Amino acid sequence: MRLSGIAFFLAGIPSLTLAGLAFTGHADFWPALLGLALGIVAAAAFVLIFRQDLDRLAETVRRMSPDQPASVQAADSVTLMDSLALEIERLSRRLAAFAGMLEQYRRIDSLILERLPDPVIVLAQDRTVRRANAAARTAFGEDLAAVLRHPGLRGAIDRALAGTAAEATEIGLRVPMPRDVYATVVPMDPPLADGGQALVVLSDRTRERAVERMRADFVANVSHELRTPLASLIGFVETLRGPAADDPPAQQRFLEIMAEQGARMNRLIDDLLSLSRIELTEHQTPAEPLELAPLVSHMVASFEPRLTERNIQLALQIDPDLPAVAGDADQMAQVLENLLDNAVKYGRDGGVLSVSVTAPQSDRWPVRRGVVIAVADQGAGIPREHLPRLTERFYRVDKGRSRAVGGTGLGLAIVKHIVNRHRGQLIIESEMGQGTTVSVWLPAQQVRSRLTNTV
Repeated sequence: MRLSGIAFFLAGIPSLTLAGLAFTGHADFWPALLGLALGIVAAAAFVLIFRQDLDRLAETVRRMSPDQPASVQAADSVTLMDSLALEIERLSRRLAAFAGMLEQYRRIDSLILERLPDPVIVLAQDRTVRRANAAARTAFGEDLAAVLRHPGLRGAIDRALAGTAAEATEIGLRVPMPRDVYATVVPMDPPLADGGQALVVLSDRTRERAVERMRADFVANVSHELRTPLASLIGFVETLRGPAADDPPAQQRFLEIMAEQGARMNRLIDDLLSLSRIELTEHQTPAEPLELAPLVSHMVASFEPRLTERNIQLALQIDPDLPAVAGDADQMAQVLENLLDNAVKYGRDGGVLSVSVTAPQSDRWPVRRGVVIAVADQGAGIPREHLPRLTERFYRVDKGRSRAVGGTGLGLAIVKHIVNRHRGQLIIESEMGQGTTVSVWLPAQQVRSRLTNTV
C-alpha cells in the first residue's frame, strides 16, 4: 500500500463529512458538492490502489510453485497489503523448502528400492509395471511380465489392487529358469507418487528348498544304509540262536558275514563323522605348508598289497620341484585314500592304475601356479549323465556293485568338501570302456595367500 493511497483516504473523510453537512443545511451547497466530488475521487483512488495491489498479489500467487518461490516487492512495510505480501512470500519459501525435502526423500526411497537385494516391482492399478529394481531386471529381464502372470501370483496381485491386506505365497517359476520364489504382495494405500498401487517382492528360495530336499534325502539315505546291515545282523543273530545253534560251520560262516556287516556300519559312521567335521571347518582355509610328493608316495605304498592282490600295475609320476600348497595333511591323506580306494575297487584286474603329481599344464585350471593330483583307472567307465552327481552324498552309479565292494557312497562327497576347503578344484572325467580319471588342483601356498588377501 502506497503512502499516496493513505493521503487520498485521509482527504476523502473530511470531504464526505462536508457534503453530508451541506445536505442537512449545516453548510453551503457548492462547497459541499465540491467536497463530495473530492471524496468520490479519493475513494475511487483508494479502491484502485487496493485493486492493483491485490491483482499483483494474485498474479504472484498464481506464479508461485515449489521450484520457484514468490518474491513480492513492497513499497510500505507498515501497511496491511505489504504484510500480506510478506506472509505470502514466507509461505512460498517454506513451500519450496518442503518440496525440496520431499524430493530428497523421494530420491532416497528410489535409491533404497534400486539397491534392495530381492527383486521388487511396483504395479499400477491396470497391472502395468511402474518400477522394477536392479535385482528384478537382472533376475527376470524380459520375462518379468510372464512372471507376474503366474497363476499363483496373479490372484494375490488382483486382491492387493482391490485393497485387501498384504498376502504372501510361494510359487514355482519356470522362466527364465526353474526356481522356487516366495512372493509378497502389499497394497499401497494411499498410492505412491508414480501411481504405484501394489508392491511385489520376490525372494528366491531355490537354494533353501534344495538344501531341505538334500537334508531329507540324506536322512532317508542314512536310515536306509544303516537299516540294511542292522537287519542282516539281527537275522544272523536269530539264526545263530536257533537253527545254527549246533552247527559250527554255519556259525563260522554267519559270524564272518556279521563281521563284514559290522565293518560296513563302522565305515559308514566314520564317513558320516568325517564329513560332518569337514563341513564344520570348510570355511577355514588351511594355512600350514604341505609338500604333496612325500604324502602321495606314502599313500600309494600303503595300497601296494591290494594292487598286488588284483594284479594291478602302478604307474606313478611325481614332478620334481613342485611348490608347496597350504594344506591339511590329514585331510589330503583322506582325499588320496578315497581316490586310490575307488580306483582299486572299480578298476579291472590286471589293469594299470596311474597316479601323477604335476604342475598345471593347461588353462583348464584357475591358476598355473599350483599342483595337480590325478588318479586314473582302467575300469568300465561311468556314463556321462552320472558325472555331475558323483559328489552327492550316497549317490551311486551301480548301487549293487558299490555295496558289494564295500562303498558307503560318501567318498567323493568327502573329497569335494576337502577340496573346497583348500580352495581347489575337482574334475571327474570318464569314458565307457576306457576308465575314469579324477583330478584335483590345489593352489600353491603363495598364490592362495595372494588370492585370499585380495578378496
